[in-house]
Formats: sequence, C-alpha cells, structure tokens
Amino acid sequence: MVTGAAPAVADDGDTEREAALARLFELHYTSMLRLATLLGADDPENIVAEAYYELYRRWRKLRSAESAESYLRSVVCNLTRMRIRHLQVVRRHTRTTDSGPEPAAVASAEHTALLHDDQRALIHALRKLPPRQREALVLRHWMGLKEGEIAEAMGISPGSVKTHTARGIAALSQVMENRR
Repeated sequence: MVTGAAPAVADDGDTEREAALARLFELHYTSMLRLATLLGADDPENIVAEAYYELYRRWRKLRSAESAESYLRSVVCNLTRMRIRHLQVVRRHTRTTDSGPEPAAVASAEHTALLHDDQRALIHALRKLPPRQREALVLRHWMGLKEGEIAEAMGISPGSVKTHTARGIAALSQVMENRR
C-alpha cells in the first residue's frame, strides 16, 4: 500500500478558465498575431504567447470573462511597445559599441504573407508613423475597434485616439498619393 499526498485535482474554476482561454485562443490568436505584426513587432508569435500567459495569470482579477479580449488586446499593444523600445535601446547600444553593419531583419511568415505591392507600400508607410498613430490606425482599421475600445487598449483618452487616427490617416494618404 502506497501512502502519500492525494493527486492534485483541478477545481471547477481552473477548468472553466482553461476552457475560456482555449476558446479565446481559437477565436483571437490570428487577429492578435496580426495586431502585433502590424504594430511592428519583430517576434509577434512570442508577444502573443506572452499576452495569453499574462491573461492566464490574471484571469481571476478580470471584471468579467467578456473583458478578456480587450485585456488581451491591451497586453499585446503594451508588450509590442515595450519590445520595440527595448530593441531600439539595444540597437543604439550595439551601434555605439560595434561599428559593424547592422544585421538584416528577418521577416516572419505573417509578414511575408502581405506581398501585394500596395499592401507592402502601406505597411512600409505604417511602420514609419509615430508609434501612437500606428497603434491607433491598426486598432481602428485592421482590428475594427471603436474609439472607446482603442482608448482603453492604448491607455489614452478618446480625443487622443481621434487625433492620432486623423494624423496617421493624413500621413498614409500622402504617402499613397505620392506613389501614383
């Protein structure tokens, strides 16, 4: 007869959380990956995986299960922003300590899928926008969010969302017009 601790059994809360996360993953993984890619992440798969992990960790602190998608979107935006800042610092430091050529960026499979000429030009122009304008445009036009949802995801006021969106559209329109 073997004695010892009883096997760990997941409670109903854990089972519900895991089922809800699995549904969120099925429904939103691709759109979160696209969001991270369009915001300029060099490793969108890792950012989205980390965002789902953060959601898993903080599941019990959510106001409701319905807020999980917007929380996930906010985390993807914040992680992408932090990763870009970090890489800028690393690259700046690397350039000052190493006078060699900067390594070429490797495009992810998702980025490579956007091959049409106009799409490439638009994505290129989008990446040149200031980060807040880029985020507002991606959340509005690629993710289809409303101003309030964008404001929540970005942590800014709805008025700032309007400003960033208008300025971003004006800049992209100018670039696309100059192509013709």
